[in-house]
Amino acid sequence: MIAVHDLHKHFGGFHAVDGASLEIAEGSITGLIGPNGAGKTTLFNVIAGVLEPTSGRVTMAGEDITGLPPHKLFHRGLLRTFQIAHEFSSMTVRENLMMVPAGQAGEGLLNAWFRRGQIAQEEATLLKKADEVLDFLTISHLKDEKAGNLSGGQKKLLELGRTMMVDARIVFLDEVGAGVNRTLLNTIGDAILRLNKERGYTFCMIEHDMDFIGRLCDPVIVMAEGHVLATGTIAEIKANEQVIEAYLGTGLKNKVTAAYG
Repeated sequence: MIAVHDLHKHFGGFHAVDGASLEIAEGSITGLIGPNGAGKTTLFNVIAGVLEPTSGRVTMAGEDITGLPPHKLFHRGLLRTFQIAHEFSSMTVRENLMMVPAGQAGEGLLNAWFRRGQIAQEEATLLKKADEVLDFLTISHLKDEKAGNLSGGQKKLLELGRTMMVDARIVFLDEVGAGVNRTLLNTIGDAILRLNKERGYTFCMIEHDMDFIGRLCDPVIVMAEGHVLATGTIAEIKANEQVIEAYLGTGLKNKVTAAYG
């Protein structure tokens, strides 16, 4: 689905991404881990068109998408969420979902005057889809709540729901578990697994919770100092001496056990 070829992103003399190459297989849930400053979020931002690379190439299904802006990638089915959820806080949860699809008839002034029937029909379709998404995520009881009043975990579920409004092909999740309690994190994990297995979504996620990564992800990619250090199953990654060195500066495996449980 996604291939990254010798990608570099420099900020002055700082090489945030320094020759990273990796592949994300269609239909997979791929984990991206690494110590702070490894370049994970910068890599996401380059793939998702938020930042232009200094050099290198990104392809999606074999087509070069390097440097395409987020709105064009959105139309190709490539979406990303953020560590801090970006909701419309004064709008309801349902309204946040209904705003996602692009090119709605109601966005045009002339349509608002002369095509009210078309707009009403479109809104009814969007309302139905939004309610289906809320049912899928088990948050229908929040449909009329202002999005700004949601907890951190509920906002992460809402962001996931927004990707469902446009039937995304691949979703990049940036620390979906950050600040989320264990119960809601399990709900988010269940939704990701269902979207992957039932609807064919491909995911790539940055996450620091190794239990969550281990439950969902295969393969797991480790970044350090801007490049890919290792790729494998979670068991292989936990046993990899280079990975242990990158995280802890030591080859003592018992410290990995202490760190990750």
